[in-house]
Amino acid sequence: MKILVLGIGNVMFSDEGVGVHLVKLLSQKYKFKSNEHSVDFMDGGTLAMYLMHIMVEYDQILLIDCLDASNGAVGDVYFFNYEVMPKSISWSGSAHEIEMLQTLQMLDLSGDRPLTQILGVIPKRIVPMNFKLSDEILKASKTMEKKAVSFLHDLGFEYKIVEPNLTLQDIADEFDKKGKK
Repeated sequence: MKILVLGIGNVMFSDEGVGVHLVKLLSQKYKFKSNEHSVDFMDGGTLAMYLMHIMVEYDQILLIDCLDASNGAVGDVYFFNYEVMPKSISWSGSAHEIEMLQTLQMLDLSGDRPLTQILGVIPKRIVPMNFKLSDEILKASKTMEKKAVSFLHDLGFEYKIVEPNLTLQDIADEFDKKGKK
């Protein structure tokens, strides 16, 4: 089985980049291994529909993003199968999420959508040209990291931590440094 861990978000808008940052954290902090399956980690940015041709190549996707939910609070983490998306999820927590929802719906219409799990969090701030993540997102990212690792482990992946001190803010700071060059 081919697995894609897909991070969605705009890294230049503070908490809005959590999906991309978390995917990079997972790919750098851990080494995943399976004799039966393969896993790829991808920064999907805000490409949404432009990712369709890539997404259909996989058997299962773990999509990591920020989202919004009625009765939810900043930092609340949600993990669910796309096919049984809770009614409380509104997908309106960022500038791109409606487009990602439409992308998944288009894959459904074509019959090509892989099994899709959503791992999302409600962001605190979406500030242009800001790489500083809120304390709420930094705290929530620890839960998200555990859920993502557990999800891959449950699929049969063994894992080893190779960068134990790497943090989500370290990853966000890398983007900031690249932008200043």
